[in-house]
Amino acid sequence: MSKFLLEVVTPERIVFAEQADMVVVKGVSGELGILAQHIPLVTPLKVAPVKIKRGNQTDLIAVNGGFIEVRKDKVVILAESAELPGDIDVERARNAKDRAEKRLASKDNVDFKRAELALQRALSRIDVAGGGK
Repeated sequence: MSKFLLEVVTPERIVFAEQADMVVVKGVSGELGILAQHIPLVTPLKVAPVKIKRGNQTDLIAVNGGFIEVRKDKVVILAESAELPGDIDVERARNAKDRAEKRLASKDNVDFKRAELALQRALSRIDVAGGGK
């Protein structure tokens, strides 16, 4: 299987830069599976885990929004933030999930869009860290 260079970059650092067989992301129009030699593409991303397939191994990265740029031999994910599983504090993510769910259930003056994004970020982080079991 052909490989391509995948880079996951945030304003602070390069989170991931390795050869990959496939990357699966959740774009605003749906899920995208990218293989080597994919047609060039730029699209915004939703808050969701990114799946990286390398041989028999599948890695996950929690990506919080941004864009994916697909070139013939390179894919770059420009993320607002991104975390590898080992960098995620699962307890903190669970607490953030609980807070967001309480805000969404509240009838008070709540910024529902902000609370929903917080919930999505927390769920993504829990999923990537394997804490959703």
